[in-house]
Amino acid sequence: MEILLLILGVAAFLYALVSARMDRTIITPPMIFTAVGVTLALMPSQFAEQESAQETLRAVAEFTLVIVLFIDASRIDLSLFVREHKIAVRLLAIGLPLTILAGAIVAKLMFAEFSFWEAALVAAILAPTDAALGQAVVSSPKVPIRIRQSLNVESGLNDGIALPLVMLLAALASIGTNGEDKNWMVYWLMQVSLGPLVGVIVGFGGGYLLSGAKKLNYINEDFLRLSGVALAIVAWAGALQVGGNGFIAAFVAGMSISYFADDVGDALREFGETEGQLLGLVTFLLFGLVVLVPAIESADATCYLYSILSLTVIRMLPVAAALFGLRLHVPTVLFLGWFGPRGLASLLFGLLVISEFNLPHADQILTLSVLTVVMSILAHGITAVPGSDWYAHVLKRRSNEHSLENQHCQSHRNKFKSADVDQNVL
Repeated sequence: MEILLLILGVAAFLYALVSARMDRTIITPPMIFTAVGVTLALMPSQFAEQESAQETLRAVAEFTLVIVLFIDASRIDLSLFVREHKIAVRLLAIGLPLTILAGAIVAKLMFAEFSFWEAALVAAILAPTDAALGQAVVSSPKVPIRIRQSLNVESGLNDGIALPLVMLLAALASIGTNGEDKNWMVYWLMQVSLGPLVGVIVGFGGGYLLSGAKKLNYINEDFLRLSGVALAIVAWAGALQVGGNGFIAAFVAGMSISYFADDVGDALREFGETEGQLLGLVTFLLFGLVVLVPAIESADATCYLYSILSLTVIRMLPVAAALFGLRLHVPTVLFLGWFGPRGLASLLFGLLVISEFNLPHADQILTLSVLTVVMSILAHGITAVPGSDWYAHVLKRRSNEHSLENQHCQSHRNKFKSADVDQNVL
């Protein structure tokens, strides 16, 4: 384990030295850290077979999801969300359900051995997006801020929205496999009711105390930033103690902080985003080390085909349907449809359900999740910079054409005015 930590530290430090330069290339941090993990998995030392490595992946994955859910939710201003994020609202309210429905239908057609609930579970696991895999898109000034914000907001909320459905579908899919069918509904209801309740209590109570301490100058900036991670952990662990879902609790706590105590939100997010990014890179390294190679070895052509469809038509057609009526140009719809990467949320949801539920085809479900994530790491990472450049070029060309058209119309209007003047003179 010490060697693994050494390699992780060296990889993070070396990448940090050239990070600004790498931002302008098609090579992304998830690619590099996943590649490091795969390299370790293929080495004779056999890091991946160590039980401690698998336990570490589970622990890091859970902690990462807690922080990511809390920080993502804390970014959302609920009072402005519906009014100022029409595209994101459409993507979440229409696009997300349609994506899950389309994914479930395709999964059921392609994997006859899946029950309907397992097919729907796969679709729900692979529905959330991870904007960090296409960081060049959401941070590029070439892309209109409205589009960048829409992708960011969608990515920030859809994992928290999808999680209760993932848990429900996993419970339904496990019926009949362990002789404990009568308890699944009670279990799920406790998860989705007590989790949010704990989240609201922690978010409101913690936000109120932090806001008061800040006004009285009782808390310094360092510990104010640190308290965001502390509250996320309190929400997660507190929900587990009462039988609720800790991840839902963390998500609701972040949203409650944003709503009830936004004056401390920026400080909480500042530390949490850095912490979350580091944990994400650790997770990608462990992803490459522990689960990627076995998934590739066990996958067949059908698994690869489904992963490709999940990243393309299963995502892009529902997005097009969701955006219908907003009068967006085709390139914009294509851009929004393509840049819906699958990353940490899909990976962590896959690990979560196979560890907590006795699913008939657990290995195959995890394989589909892993394949889709690694394809997304490559495809969306490689296309982020050129895709942003292409979209900016299309918008610039349309703007120039529109400007020429306006000039042409103005010229015609001037001619008509001149003719009217001449006629009046005559």
